[in-house]
Amino acid sequence: ERMGLLIQEEAIEHVRKIAERERAPMYVVGETTGDHRFAFQQADGIRPFDLAVEQMFGSSPKTYMVDKTVERHYEMPKYELSQLHEYLTNVLQLEAVACKDWLTNKVDRSVTGRVARQQCQGELQLPLSDCGVVALDYRGEKGIATSLGHAPQAALADPAAGSILSVSEALTNLVWAPLAEGLDSVSLSANWMWPCRSQEGEDARLYKAVKALSDFCCALQINVPTGKDSLSMTQKYPDGSKVIAPGTVIVSAGGEVSDIKKVVSPVLVNNEKSTLYHIDFSFDNLKLGGSAFAQSLGKVGDDVPCVQDAEYFRDAFLAVQELVNKGLILAGHDISAGGLITTLLEMCFANVEGGMEINLDKIKEQDLIKILFAENPGIVIQVSDKHRDEVKRIMEDAGVGYVALGKPTDERHILVSKNGATYQFGIDYMRDVWYSTSYLLDRKQSMNGCAKKRFENYKMQPLEFAFKPDFTGKFSQFGIDPNRRTPSGIRAVVIREKGSNSEREMAYALYLAGFDVRDVTMTDLISGRETLEDVNMVTYVGGFSNSDVLGSAKGWAGGFLYNPKAKEALDKFYARKDTLSLGICNGCQLMMELGLINPEHKKKGKMLHNDSHKFESEFAGVVIPANRSVMFGSLSGSKIGVWVAHGEGKFSLPYDEDRYNVVAKFNYDEYPGNPNGSDYSVAALASADGRHLAMMPHPERSILPWQNGCYPADRINSDQITPWMEAFVNARKWIEEKMKK
Repeated sequence: ERMGLLIQEEAIEHVRKIAERERAPMYVVGETTGDHRFAFQQADGIRPFDLAVEQMFGSSPKTYMVDKTVERHYEMPKYELSQLHEYLTNVLQLEAVACKDWLTNKVDRSVTGRVARQQCQGELQLPLSDCGVVALDYRGEKGIATSLGHAPQAALADPAAGSILSVSEALTNLVWAPLAEGLDSVSLSANWMWPCRSQEGEDARLYKAVKALSDFCCALQINVPTGKDSLSMTQKYPDGSKVIAPGTVIVSAGGEVSDIKKVVSPVLVNNEKSTLYHIDFSFDNLKLGGSAFAQSLGKVGDDVPCVQDAEYFRDAFLAVQELVNKGLILAGHDISAGGLITTLLEMCFANVEGGMEINLDKIKEQDLIKILFAENPGIVIQVSDKHRDEVKRIMEDAGVGYVALGKPTDERHILVSKNGATYQFGIDYMRDVWYSTSYLLDRKQSMNGCAKKRFENYKMQPLEFAFKPDFTGKFSQFGIDPNRRTPSGIRAVVIREKGSNSEREMAYALYLAGFDVRDVTMTDLISGRETLEDVNMVTYVGGFSNSDVLGSAKGWAGGFLYNPKAKEALDKFYARKDTLSLGICNGCQLMMELGLINPEHKKKGKMLHNDSHKFESEFAGVVIPANRSVMFGSLSGSKIGVWVAHGEGKFSLPYDEDRYNVVAKFNYDEYPGNPNGSDYSVAALASADGRHLAMMPHPERSILPWQNGCYPADRINSDQITPWMEAFVNARKWIEEKMKK
């Protein structure tokens, strides 16, 4: 990665010092001249490139597209109500509808510690989120929400409708985040994927699609300031044949969030008297053209749904935003690929208990297949019965149509009734059907049968929480002042190497706990600028030091071992009796590589590749056993959720478990609950004296409730911090006591 900077000449040395500290090569390649010429000059004075600026930035040639409209028609699917269950199982296995776990579990969904809403939800952590939300900082409530929308099948039949449906899906995904200024907060990016000039009629279809998107967005009063065009979506083969991609637009939506803690989850709340409502955004008849249902039957269909009234869509969006801002929605999910029945099932999938009883008699459409599988833009919300009247008033004042669908039930099924007939859908069975496609794709990327283990175990390993009875979740319990500006005199450093990525969340956790935190790079230690002599706590952060070229933390360890000043600083620090250290993820790998946890052992423990041989990202459950460690001792007996994100996190320990000071274990021995296959399900080890701790999970990314992938429902709105904060406070208190002596 490279960056070009235009800076004042007197700042060059300052920037050079920063570049050297960060090991970022820096070159001064030229200067501004003011002569309106852009030139490269060789050492011998020759200029192979010398142009007047107006030559470079003059008017570009116009592009002319000439095409004719080609009418194409697609057969509608034929169906029989008696095959309803077969239709549903086929739809749930389509890649566009099915579980995306094979994707989400291999990317870091918690990096920076500012991710407030990622893909996975509920006690089973299934990828069901409608939108993603990132906090602007650790202290405030504001953030940025993003979402996606696309409708390639609908665009085949009707390019204008496909564009409008893409925008609609992006917005019905985004509506669950409380936007600072409603739709006025939203900006879109349009990525056009079209086989231009490949076939007669395609350019004309593109024109219709672009115009429809433009007109719809203008009517909604939202802008599209950016985008990307991929207009050569054609694959040609040596025999002369070619395949063109279906023209579509992928719409990305983004907007400022007023309160990251108010984002609505799609997970059904079972323990409250409530009602489920359908809110229509389309103002159109239910249609099956361009749907996943039609695709599952090998059809496209001419009759495609669309948004018939943009003003109505805007009113519906803003009405739902009011409900979100007032906290009136318990759970909500958009209707897109798979239709209403998929939405209802997905709202139940991440739970291990509960279901729904749904009555569709109030929906005017009589065709049950259309009701369940049509993908008209709309949403389903769950509302507490005590707020029902207020919700109805807000919807009616906005002129927005809604229908009561039914209520949650204790039974583990969804019962759907229409005109006296009742249909039963087993949630757990349908969830396995929905998950099966992910399993088949995961088999191509996981080793050692881990894909099969994940498929078998995902529903058997719900997150469990057990907090200490005296934990209040308040800053005041630990004397934390989140607005502290005066130094405490208790110093900690965050040591990072080129490729680290977790230093900011670590620094904030230490700061909250009462430390004065200093940033230290390996170049600081190697050069002798940093000696650690005035420091009582050292932390080594996560990331991919040196891109893991030599293996995780191998190069980082070499930085300490083969640079005399860095090694001397490290040795002197660990020789003192008033010091603590903490290594997380890449830092854990470093501590194990340097033998800092069990220096007394003849055989050293190692960190190996995860059993799956791929990167694992998940919000896992860990238990803190009775232990003798400074940071985790007081947490003994707790069960806490924590982020995991690593590729080489397997503790390979040559001795029996009782030879180690195990301070955290994964709740489950089997994959994926134990995401790396560590011996004894170990998640964290401490030195024999409890002062030095190495762990693979990321507690520094889990100290605030909104950072957690799942948190106890009865505490999510009241707790300011999670139990992990106690560990960092314990470290500060221990050092304070040492300093007094």
